[in-house]
Amino acid sequence: MMTSRTDPGDIARRIVQRCDQLGMSERMLAHRAAMSPSYLRQLLQSGPEFDPPGLVRIAAVLGMTWPELLSGRRPDAPPGQDDADPRPLLLHLTEPQCWELLGTHGVGRIGLPGATAPVVLPVNYVVDARTIAYRTAPRGAAAPKDGAPVSFEVDHIDDHRSRGWSVLILGEAHHADTPDEEQRLSTLPGATPWAGGSRPLWVRVQPVGVTGRRIGTG
Repeated sequence: MMTSRTDPGDIARRIVQRCDQLGMSERMLAHRAAMSPSYLRQLLQSGPEFDPPGLVRIAAVLGMTWPELLSGRRPDAPPGQDDADPRPLLLHLTEPQCWELLGTHGVGRIGLPGATAPVVLPVNYVVDARTIAYRTAPRGAAAPKDGAPVSFEVDHIDDHRSRGWSVLILGEAHHADTPDEEQRLSTLPGATPWAGGSRPLWVRVQPVGVTGRRIGTG
C-alpha cells in the first residue's frame, strides 16, 4: 500500500539493483515499460504518487511484486521465508486490442512537454476515428501548442494485485479549428468535460504509435 512514508530513493535503489541483476539498462527498462528514459527518471525521482500504473509496469518488467518494489519484501512474510506471491507477467497487446480497451470514451492522462519535466494531467476523452479528443480551456494547463508532441495514457490497474492493463498513445496534438468539427465532437458520448467551466478548445491527439500491455500474475 502506498503511503506518504514511501521513500522514492529506496524504490529507485531497488529498481537499480534489480536492473543490475538482470543486466538491463535504463533505456531497455524504459522501453519495455512503455515510457521514455527521461520520464522514467522523473518517475523514480517523484515517487509512486506521480504515476502508480507506471511503477506497476516497471515491477512487471523486472519480475517483482508490488510489495517487493515498495518495501523490498512482503510485509506479512515471516522472517527467513521467501516471498510466495505470484510473479507479475507483462503481455503485449495488439493495436486493435488497445482501441477496444479504450472504448468510446473515458478518463485518461495527457502528457505534455514541460519546462523542466513532463506534465501529466487527467482529462476525460472521446475516441473519434482512431484518435483521442478532449476539451480544455485555451490557456489551460492541458492545452498544448498545435502540433506539439504529446502522450496519452489510459490505465485500469489493481496495483496491490499487479493486475490490469495500460494503453499508451504517442502522437501530436492538433486543435479542432472548424465549427463543424467542434459541433460533431461535442455530440459524442463522454464529451462534456468533468472539470466544468468554460472549456471550448477541442484538442485531438493524432497517434503515431499505439502500444498496450496487460499485467497479470503467474
